[in-house]
Amino acid sequence: MPSPFPDSPDSPVSPSPATPSAADVGAQWAAHHPGLDTSPMELVGLLKHATGLLNRSVEPLYAGALLTAPELDMLIPLRHATEPFIARSLAERLGLSRAGVSKTLGRLEQRGFITRTPNPADRRAALVTITEAGAKAVDDLFPRQLSVEIGLLDGLGEDREWVTGALRRLVAAMEARAGHG
Repeated sequence: MPSPFPDSPDSPVSPSPATPSAADVGAQWAAHHPGLDTSPMELVGLLKHATGLLNRSVEPLYAGALLTAPELDMLIPLRHATEPFIARSLAERLGLSRAGVSKTLGRLEQRGFITRTPNPADRRAALVTITEAGAKAVDDLFPRQLSVEIGLLDGLGEDREWVTGALRRLVAAMEARAGHG
């Protein structure tokens, strides 16, 4: 079976002639800045490219939708939660800044998709709960997003489990280095 990974000898995916490979760009940087460690470029470049492909693929779902992609991401953990969340927990779970989460929650609250109530255990933190309107919006949009994602990942075949394990390992290593593990 051909490798699904770009730049491998039997890969069906290769950069276009106008797009230099990560190795070419790394060599250019090394020529201008000898001693610069360009080793992360290929992996980070592939992660950014995969993220861009995912975002472009699901983007049409959000044209005219009640939610934006970041808002849906915020509501998904709340959808089947048995207890309210606090914003800090959502920020940590989603890998986002507290300020960004607070801003998104404010927009969701204004539109009636969540409620925030005072936390009796900590007055500085509000308890966040999804509303019926928020649950309905998630139930409408999330299955359609999953369908697009299934199509994107279908080409991995038997390698999907291996890729998932490798990405878990990557996230764990990055969290440990960033002080979140």
